[in-house]
Amino acid sequence: MAKYAKTSQLRRLSALSAWVLRDADGEGGQVVDARVLPLLRAIAKLGTLVAAASAAGVPYRTAWAVLEQAEEEIGAPLVELTRGRGALLTAFAKRWLAADAEALGALADVPALDAQPVRARVAPKTAPPLRIAASHDIALAQLRDRWRVAHDVALEFHGSAESLDAWRAGQADLAGFHVTVDGNAAQERDPLLARLDPARDALLPFISRMQGLILPRGNPRRVKSVADVAAKHLTIVNRQPGSGTRILFDRLLARAGVDPASLPGYTNEEFTHAAVAATIAAGKAEAGFGIQAAAAQFGLAFVPVVSERYLFACRRRILDTPRVVAFRALLASAATRAVVRPLPGYVIEVTDEPAAAAAARGAPKPRRRITVPPLR
Repeated sequence: MAKYAKTSQLRRLSALSAWVLRDADGEGGQVVDARVLPLLRAIAKLGTLVAAASAAGVPYRTAWAVLEQAEEEIGAPLVELTRGRGALLTAFAKRWLAADAEALGALADVPALDAQPVRARVAPKTAPPLRIAASHDIALAQLRDRWRVAHDVALEFHGSAESLDAWRAGQADLAGFHVTVDGNAAQERDPLLARLDPARDALLPFISRMQGLILPRGNPRRVKSVADVAAKHLTIVNRQPGSGTRILFDRLLARAGVDPASLPGYTNEEFTHAAVAATIAAGKAEAGFGIQAAAAQFGLAFVPVVSERYLFACRRRILDTPRVVAFRALLASAATRAVVRPLPGYVIEVTDEPAAAAAARGAPKPRRRITVPPLR
């Protein structure tokens, strides 16, 4: 599912603790997402990712993203997805499950303890995590687990449209999504922005990223535009319906006068930019639409088409609550910038003031010195 270039080790600190990811020399201590092992157990039992996701109580797209992120962090494959055979665990994943079962089995040797009843103490109430439904992004995928552990941010990946729908339904505190910021696309009414009420909603700028055509190394077919993809009858790999990238690609096809049904592979869908790039790198498609960073990750050619902003939608009434103020500071933090800055095609666009929903389709404002309220 992912590309690996590092050596690491997994270690359980005790039978009751979570698994922790460390470097080969024993340094570090990143906690592995608690959803990974239940998904692996379910795959071992049921044989498909769809069935495993349902059994583990995780949406399919979230399950895919959880396993992909775990493989990238660990540096080893966990699941093999094959046509006609469903999902199979790798040898490493099987050894991991066996080690986990052995650790849990150690609990059987712990003697039971009788406790004398005492007056119950009421546990202090804790604030719920900040819930964010967000379109998938390579930078956010790297930040998600750090935010969850250190800052109590619960971020789940969906398509842009699905994220906004979940937020509007009260299932999330913020929604992350993409809008175009330049070229003719910026002059069109973005269908995602149409879901917002400028009087009620605010937008928190995060990043801009370059979207374009991902092509085989060296661009052997000399593709220069979206229209070229259709004219040269290239087989494509697409993003799933509802994703911001799919919405943008469909708009670009319409402007170029291209009938989507005429594109070979239009219904061949992947759920992340990295998966699109991996499909092209494997020779299973000749073109795809996605971000520059994904093309660079697999050493592929890239033709820039449009710049895109990643925004977080938020109700104005909670902008100054401690959790949202802390999240705004997190977006502007040095730790977040350190993750985003090395990614090809990415630019930090965090500002100290939220934008009105109606202004989001314009070009980004010049960046200025950031003064975000301190964490509280």
